Amino acid sequence: MRILNISILVLKLTAINNKIIMKKISIPFFLLLFTSMYQGFAQTNPVMDIFPDGTILQGDIPYANDTLQKHLLDIYVPPDTKEKMPLVIFIHGGGWLSNDKYADMGYMRKTVAEIISSGFAMASIDYRFSTQAVFPAQIQDCNRAVSFLYDNADKYGFDINRFAVMGFSAGGHLASLVGLSENNDIESFFMPGTTSSFSFKAVVDFYGPSELILFPGANDEKSPEAILIGAAPLSRPDLAKAASPVTYVDKNDPPFLIIHGEKDELVSTRHSQLLSSWLSVAGVQNELVIVKNAPHFGEMFDSDEVRNQVISFLTKQLK
Repeated sequence: MRILNISILVLKLTAINNKIIMKKISIPFFLLLFTSMYQGFAQTNPVMDIFPDGTILQGDIPYANDTLQKHLLDIYVPPDTKEKMPLVIFIHGGGWLSNDKYADMGYMRKTVAEIISSGFAMASIDYRFSTQAVFPAQIQDCNRAVSFLYDNADKYGFDINRFAVMGFSAGGHLASLVGLSENNDIESFFMPGTTSSFSFKAVVDFYGPSELILFPGANDEKSPEAILIGAAPLSRPDLAKAASPVTYVDKNDPPFLIIHGEKDELVSTRHSQLLSSWLSVAGVQNELVIVKNAPHFGEMFDSDEVRNQVISFLTKQLK
């Protein structure tokens, strides 16, 4: 399927520069303070205890050459790694308007830990909320973060031929969108001057929306999906289509693992069923897992059964 003539209005943001006032302090005290901050940096990361002992953190890395708090990412690297690593890019959920790059890890503790212990590096990214900038700002940010990781792969030890993306809820939507649209050359999905030559070997989509007009609130201008695109999806089906992952499905897309809770009351299982069906029609390898009695999110998605499926899928596609 060739995607043509998708035009999107992009909201321009003006960055605000913060002035930092430094007081005079003695050189020895400054050095002591710097050393203490450096040594204790990992402790300031609220999810670091989830990761295996020895995991190397490089945190709060700016990926867009600006000072926006939402343009930061964290990199987690397995200890004692000597070869180039496959990379799993982690995109958080929150209705496109809340949470941060630590979200979703709390209830996925075992899965996150096993990703690292399996020899994969992981990068968790932040992106602008829909209340800060309407779509396609979110996909632009995700692509900019992936571009940064691709451009700096040698520095961090990544294998550019073994990238996967994983997302949860709104992050599942963005992970699917990143993975599906990459080969469609959608110019408005990238910031100017951004590398777009990367590709993905795998996508893991946890209960992400796939078609915005499927939402019961698609005619509600105050719904999260309406805030995302700047209009109720049913009143602007063109914008809804441009922001829906199923729009970009074609035969050249990477393999998908799609996981959804049977009793999800926020994002209907129809979203995952529809995405899986479109992928199958296009001949794209995919597996749909409906987790019995599971809600929209939570520890049921970190069960042994689901975790084993995720790790097995990543290992098969990335090793």
